[in-house]
Amino acid sequence: MVPAPMVARFSHALPFWASLALLPLVALAAHYGGWALLLPPAGAWWLYSGLDALLGRNTDNPDPETPSASLFWYKLVTWIWLPIQLVMIYGTIVYVTQSTHLAGWEKLGVFVGVGILSGSVGIVYAHELMHQPDRFERRLADMMLATVLYSHFRTEHLLVHHPWVGTRRDAVTARYNEGFHRYFLRVLVQAPRSAWNAEKAMLARRGLSVLDGANPFWRYWAMQALALVAALLLGGWEGLGLFLVQAIVAIWQLELTNYVEHYGLTRKYLGDGRYEPVRPHHSWNADHKATNWQFINLQRHSDHHYKPSRRYPLLQTYPDNEAPQLPLGYPLMGLAAMVPPVWRRVMNPKVRQWRKLHYPEITDWGPYKRGEHPVPLVR
Repeated sequence: MVPAPMVARFSHALPFWASLALLPLVALAAHYGGWALLLPPAGAWWLYSGLDALLGRNTDNPDPETPSASLFWYKLVTWIWLPIQLVMIYGTIVYVTQSTHLAGWEKLGVFVGVGILSGSVGIVYAHELMHQPDRFERRLADMMLATVLYSHFRTEHLLVHHPWVGTRRDAVTARYNEGFHRYFLRVLVQAPRSAWNAEKAMLARRGLSVLDGANPFWRYWAMQALALVAALLLGGWEGLGLFLVQAIVAIWQLELTNYVEHYGLTRKYLGDGRYEPVRPHHSWNADHKATNWQFINLQRHSDHHYKPSRRYPLLQTYPDNEAPQLPLGYPLMGLAAMVPPVWRRVMNPKVRQWRKLHYPEITDWGPYKRGEHPVPLVR
């Protein structure tokens, strides 16, 4: 176990600041176009996967009792990303729409790169912040999500995904044999609806109408409208279109990650509309060193679902018999997921092995695969 005084050191937190090194790659793409458009995906997807091959896995666990006050350097990088992301998105809109050296396809390529960072960094940081009790951090998360037009993710993630992961009530638990492309279209429809219904139910328990100002969707929509208007004012219709490109790329990356994190894993049905509690083996885990620096330990996803309020530097990893392990980090697993036959060839045997290890008493998985068990009761 890594002791708390060592965890608190700036040198221990520094690798998690790796996201800042990706920003010059977007600037180079915008300045040069052409070959330079490959730099953001090369940095965000391939560089850290290559480092994983060199550095391997990190199975050390930090002291989970490390006080929050000792984690300043870990928190700071997530706090400063909002202004960085605003400058990256809107500054690039101004630069690209006023440039004369970039062709139309190059401008699109630049904003694919912007979306790679707003998705693989911005949404990941927003995810960390939305789980915290501090209102300042939750507001930072809201603003970052508004810049990718996915504000409902906060509600859906906290009120639906975490309580109901591994059941039919959770739209973003990828089903066994469900290809990513079908999953993506399904989630784009179901997740906003389930988030709205979750807020509606919470307001009803307080005796409030869904139209009440306490419904966060009014804030979500207002912030997203402001983000769109800013793009239009700074870059005209072209700027608005480029803004939408980065948002789509960011959302695609988020849902690709969601797909990888829970594919084929289900909680045991106990009868009477009840399911077993969430345990570490209900999420795919990955403790590859470099990609966990990049994704601020999001790949230690088994512990995140087991202890959702635990800050990212304190997330634990588990041995193979306690949590199922991904063979590679998120970027390469996402690449495999884009080709469903490859994904099934890699992951279906692992799902079947997981079933035998954790649920040897279940001999018929048909009802789970077909979604025949009832939706969990909300108590």
